[in-house]
Amino acid sequence: MTKRKFIYNKPFDLESGGQLPQLEIAYHHFGAEISDGKPIIWVCHALTADTNVLDWWKGLFGTGDLFDPADFTIICANMLSSCYGSSSALSYSEELGRLWYHDFPSVTIRDIVRGQELGIEQIELSIGGSTGGQQVLEWAIMQPKVFKQICVLASNALHSAWGRAFNETQRMAIAADQTWQENNPYAGKKGLAAARAIAMLSYRQYDTYKESQQDDPEAINDFRASSYQRYQGQKLSNRFDAFAYWRLSEAMDSHNVGRGRASIENALAQIEAEAIIIGISSDVLFPPAEQQLIAKHIPQSHLSIMDSLYGHDGFLIETEKITKILRPFISCKNS
Repeated sequence: MTKRKFIYNKPFDLESGGQLPQLEIAYHHFGAEISDGKPIIWVCHALTADTNVLDWWKGLFGTGDLFDPADFTIICANMLSSCYGSSSALSYSEELGRLWYHDFPSVTIRDIVRGQELGIEQIELSIGGSTGGQQVLEWAIMQPKVFKQICVLASNALHSAWGRAFNETQRMAIAADQTWQENNPYAGKKGLAAARAIAMLSYRQYDTYKESQQDDPEAINDFRASSYQRYQGQKLSNRFDAFAYWRLSEAMDSHNVGRGRASIENALAQIEAEAIIIGISSDVLFPPAEQQLIAKHIPQSHLSIMDSLYGHDGFLIETEKITKILRPFISCKNS
């Protein structure tokens, strides 16, 4: 396992009209070198994940798992504007003479994908869930010859009004933090904690809380669900940056594979890779109808809707079920 950085020493134009003086993309590399000829698995991570996919997607990636570094070259790059090593609000700007922070421009999913193009001509499989799945779709449309297979989990071709409403509500929570306007990486931390608590309501669902956060019937305060929300909010606030969260949620809102391509249906039809599309029956943020739409319009697609207690987060948790769905399609694993 090695952590590396790609540096593009030229101005990087953004879809919004903004520009970065240079681009830095941090990534983790697991298993064989690209030159060794092992099949390449490219992971596009979700909103607040880092590049160490062996840590946050255990059960799917790791020794003895479906995607074992002994069998593959596995790469996971940090999204542009995230806070785990790629160009972001925490990057030092020579132009500004300080951290970018509030001056860091807006990015889109397409900008994020363009930033990850490291010149690899053939990728066996690209896989991602949620925001990661949005990247996989965009990339497979932008460069259809690169991928043999793609796997999109709990994602969509167009971010919904419902999803955008959740994201805007979270940004409102961050903006309500009195420290938010300060130009430093510690600003907005309390707001970020509140934003994460809001997000948890969309990542899980009614039965998740019913099953895991039951209280003593006699309780009148100090409820488990309340404690759980505070814990999840503080946990993210301790490790993530509020402005990175802001920009990444905006990027998610920008997602529309049909923009500038006549229609969503026309854009999806350009994908040449074999596509495995996985939805979750209890997902209230990316409901199964969104995966059904994707699968309907990709020429070579296979759709599976799995049951899970965990709602949207099932794509991270239900690794046994995902492995069972994926294994028959991973030709390089079965040869």
